Amino acid sequence: MAFIESKSSNSTPVKIFYQDLGEGKPVVLIHGWPLNSESWEYQLNELPAHGLRVIAYDRRGFGKSGKPWENYDYDTLASDLNALLEELDLRNVTLVGFSMGGGEVIRYLTNYGSSRVAKIALVSSIIPFILKTDDNPEGVPQAQFDEFESQLRDDRPKFLAAFGKQFYGDSLLSPSVSGEMLNWTQMMALTGSGKATLECMKAFSTTDFRKELSTIKLPALIIHGKDDKTVPIKTAGEQAARLLPEAEYLVYEGAPHGLFITEKEKLTNDLVDFITRY
Repeated sequence: MAFIESKSSNSTPVKIFYQDLGEGKPVVLIHGWPLNSESWEYQLNELPAHGLRVIAYDRRGFGKSGKPWENYDYDTLASDLNALLEELDLRNVTLVGFSMGGGEVIRYLTNYGSSRVAKIALVSSIIPFILKTDDNPEGVPQAQFDEFESQLRDDRPKFLAAFGKQFYGDSLLSPSVSGEMLNWTQMMALTGSGKATLECMKAFSTTDFRKELSTIKLPALIIHGKDDKTVPIKTAGEQAARLLPEAEYLVYEGAPHGLFITEKEKLTNDLVDFITRY
């Protein structure tokens, strides 16, 4: 297994687990909450076949990475990404952030610049701001996140099992994935520490990236599912597309949040086209 050590200025060193597959243009896949890098299994199997070097890592607190008690803010999470890029000396890289992972992409560019980065892709991303406020009326109410926190503290496995069904848009009348896929997702989510799961939810639900988007000058791809019930398209994909008017914006009709599984072939093809186009 491969690890780098992230030495953030505001925390003790943390071991970050990563996978590094293939050769060619580098692509870094940043997973969503509350999963880990294994969620990119299909893309890790397919992208290297298209002449790409694909790196996916476990966010601190999840998977095989270290699980510190604190420091799950986006500045620290971006410093972990920076440590990975520096340790592997990645250049001309495409950063792909899924859901919460979009925050690392934007905060990394804000704090460290774009000298190592060629392109970015935001997939089902929480960017630019997911919380409902007076100036963000399409966002998710704070009361919903409060209820999530209460359920996570009371019975985390039960909450995650229900969350997984919403994640994939799964129901008895319209199953979208197998029971085995739901079990796999549940097992992934449970590798995260309870504290990290709570703290990262607070980070992605309260961090406002709207002003940071104005500084993005790189080629960007935005992909969002029309039927995403986890990160609503109106508060995320549509707003990101307005704030990044030069970005390529793809809406997957009928797709839920977890489209890296439900739309895996389409997503992989769109990523390959974007990364290799020029």
